[in-house]
Amino acid sequence: MHTAYLGLGSNLGRRPQNLKKAQKLLEECGVHINKASKIYEFEAVSRVRQPRFLNMCIKVQTEHSPQKLLNICQLIEKQMGRKKPKPKRINYELPRIIDIDILLYDDLKINTPRLKIPHPRMHLRQFVLKPLNDIAQGVKYL
Repeated sequence: MHTAYLGLGSNLGRRPQNLKKAQKLLEECGVHINKASKIYEFEAVSRVRQPRFLNMCIKVQTEHSPQKLLNICQLIEKQMGRKKPKPKRINYELPRIIDIDILLYDDLKINTPRLKIPHPRMHLRQFVLKPLNDIAQGVKYL
């Protein structure tokens, strides 16, 4: 089994329910949640005005590879109604029903066009660091 840390965020619709639904769908896909942080509210990181986010982090156990875990996260985002940005639009400029990011996966370092672990900007974002600190004290982030 592998240990991974995921960041979840929602700023559209019924935000608390969106976070719960994403966790349920992850469990149904063989991603077992060991710990969950508290839920925090943060301003969106965007040049475009949008609703505030609810953010949390979860510690999971899985037999899936990092790439398979990414596929599962993206499938859940799509299933829940997340829209992909138009060309030339930065992904974080759009409000979203759910956002699921792989922050850490074991002690792996991955740098491909599709997947970067550790997440390259997590150390700059309080909406990741604060909930991650709830469940990952003593874990090396970088």
